Formats: sequence, structure tokens, C-alpha cells
Amino acid sequence: MTDLTDICARLLDLSRKSGADHASASAAMTEGLEASVRDGAVEEIGRSETLDVGIRVLVGQKQACVSASSNKPDALAEMVERAVAMAREAPEDEWSGLADPTQLATAFPNLDLCDPQDADPDALREAALEVDAAARGVDGVEKSEGSTASWRRSAVAMAASNGFEGARKGSFWSVSCSAIAGEGLGMERDYAYATTRWREDLRGNAEIGIEAGERAVRRTNPRKAPTKKVPLIFEQRLATSLLGHFLGAINGAGVARGSSYLIDKMGAQLFPKGFSITDDPLTVRGIASRPFDGEGLASAPLSLVEDGVLRSWLLDCATARQLGMASTASASFSVGSTPRPTSSNVTLAPGARSPEAMIAGITDGFLVTEMLGASINANTGDYSRGASGFWIENGEIAYPVTEATVVGNLIEMFAGMEAANDLPTDKALRVPTLLIEGCSVAGA
Repeated sequence: MTDLTDICARLLDLSRKSGADHASASAAMTEGLEASVRDGAVEEIGRSETLDVGIRVLVGQKQACVSASSNKPDALAEMVERAVAMAREAPEDEWSGLADPTQLATAFPNLDLCDPQDADPDALREAALEVDAAARGVDGVEKSEGSTASWRRSAVAMAASNGFEGARKGSFWSVSCSAIAGEGLGMERDYAYATTRWREDLRGNAEIGIEAGERAVRRTNPRKAPTKKVPLIFEQRLATSLLGHFLGAINGAGVARGSSYLIDKMGAQLFPKGFSITDDPLTVRGIASRPFDGEGLASAPLSLVEDGVLRSWLLDCATARQLGMASTASASFSVGSTPRPTSSNVTLAPGARSPEAMIAGITDGFLVTEMLGASINANTGDYSRGASGFWIENGEIAYPVTEATVVGNLIEMFAGMEAANDLPTDKALRVPTLLIEGCSVAGA
């Protein structure tokens, strides 16, 4: 960390000497290991190491960003000179600027984001082989499309001329598997994965492999879906896409430029009563946790939806100024680019019923397990996506479905939504299975 903070200090000093009025400097160092296996044979064991440094300079209300992958003195000096020259020629941006010093974080909580355990290439290889073998051991699986076990550790630092200095470390352990079942043109694939901050929190390798294999097998011999308006169930891992569309619509960048279908919905009853959605960047060992945001503001939990009512946008300093509001400390950390609003660990509160109970209560419906492509109108919320999954008849899974299209409007979908009780804990977007009313399915 000392080297990264030193790089940031040198960049700030160079920017001051080059004539910048204000500047923020950032640096990130990442190392990683990954083992890849296919059909029981090791394909690759790779190691990566990267260093990225960046400077954002402001000359009056003009700004520019430049990044590089070298920390040599000559490279840093050239990068700063280029950034200042670019800023002088850039157009005025009345909303640009660093955070006010009174807003800056002064204490950084320990969120336990970095596992001190180093990855071992042999252990990763054995993990990838184990998950691959477990998938191929499922009856009906023909082959694996690939299995991986990986580890990544990063360190980032940021400093700015407004007085902010901060640094943090983080790690990620991941295991994934993709399995293929069936024969010839009837082959189907599916996958399973897990990612955690600490190795000890990962699910078992065999469990992940078996899940991938079983998911692939149950998709074989699919049919076309009928065309009709029916209830939809988005299984847990697909439900995150719906939350993602909501988060995109409340992102301050879109709201400020007037391109969000929720622009006039602040304070409106958007979801059913009882619904709550929170964004908590201070979750211990959270996938997207951060003690400070990309502009040096102190992170804090944020309530996005309370009892179904929209309560907040996601704002960085620039979008907050444009909207006449206060930043929600949602700025992303990025090297060599301006901050943008982004979410952290977002949770949609679970409901009372299990996914099985939801299915049992449907006479005719569609369980969505995979989506392809997307056509989302940012201004109206009109929604159209390719989908596959399983048709529900009389409260039971009847047959697998492929090549369907789900059509609806996101505002109407949010209003007719019910959450199941199967809230995941190992994702940045934590969303239970969702039951949606008011959509149409186009198939055969």
C-alpha cells in the first residue's frame, strides 16, 4: 500500500506544478491465479499481475483524465502534462469538481475484505478438477464446457488536492462450472458458480459441480412456449437482472440527463407495500463493500425503497450538483476516468413464501431460468428479452422451454412483484426468487 499512496502523492505534486487547479490521483495493483479444466483435463494455469495509475485534473471547470500502467517518474510526468494540456482544451463542465473537504471520510471501518491466505496453483487445479468431475458424474451429463477455480487480490489507493487520502485491499475466491447434457442438436448447457471474499466462505466444489450438471440435464428436450399472458417466476439468480434494471433507472447519471423511466417517480408507490431495497457498502465481507467511495466520501447504508416507495437516487458529487441534492456517496472507484454513480451491496428484502409454494399456486405460468439479449427502453421501461426455463402447469414443472420472449413494462412489473423467502447471501445484488404478474410470453 505504501508504494501506491506514494504514487498518488507524486501525481498530485506533479499536477500542481503543471498548473492544475485541482486533481485526484488513483492507483490499483492486482494479482491473480486461475486454473481451467475441461472434461477432466487441465487446460491452463495462469497468473496475472497488473498496475494501473491515473490522474484526473481540473483547470477551472474543465477536466481531463489520463491513465497508464507504469510508475516510472518519466511516465508519471508525461501523463500529468498530457492530462493538464487536455483539460485546458476541454469544454466547460459546470458540474465538475472534487468533493467538498467537509464531506470527506476521516475514518475507515475494517470490513474484513481481504483474505490473508495466498492462493496455491496446485490447490486451485485440484479444486477445478473436483468441480469438473462432480458435474460429469451427474447422470445425463455428456461433457463439461469448462470449470475454473480462481483467486484475485487487489490494493487501491486514492488521494486528492482537497485533502483526501485513502487505501484499501480486497480479495476474491471463485469457482465455476459449465456442463453440457443431451446429444446432437438436443444438447443443452447450464452453469453454477460461487464468489466470496474469503476462501473459507465458498460453497463446496462438488456442490457447485453437481448443481451445474443437474441444471443442464433438466433442460434437455425443451419445447416452444405458448404465446399468452401468464405469471412469471424469475429464479433467484435471474431475479438480479430485474433489480439491475431498477438500479440503472435510479442512477443519477441517467436521472440528471432525463433518460430514466423513473425520473418522475421519486416518492411514488413503485413496489407493493412491504417491499424494501437497501444499499449497504459497509457489509462485512460483502462482495461490493467499500469504506469510502470513488470521491473519498464516507460510505453509509442507504435506503432506496421503503414500504414500496422510492426514496433515493444513486448520486455522486457531479450528479448531485446537477440535481440540487447531496451525494449519496455512490461514486465508483476507477483509475483514469471520472467517477460515476454505482451501487454496492443491494438487498431486496425476502417475502414469506418459498419458491416451491409460488410454483404450487400457479395453474399456468413460466419459470424463467436464463435470459438472452435485452431490449429495454430507458425512457419508458418497455421490456423485451429472450428467455428459457420451464413451463408450469397445475402447480408443477411440466417441461423445459426454449426460444421464448418475455414482454412487459418494468414499472408494471415492479408493481406486480412478490418476493420469495430464499434470499442469497453471497452476491453483491442479493435478490430472492421473484413472482411477476402482468407479463406476456411469446413462443410458438
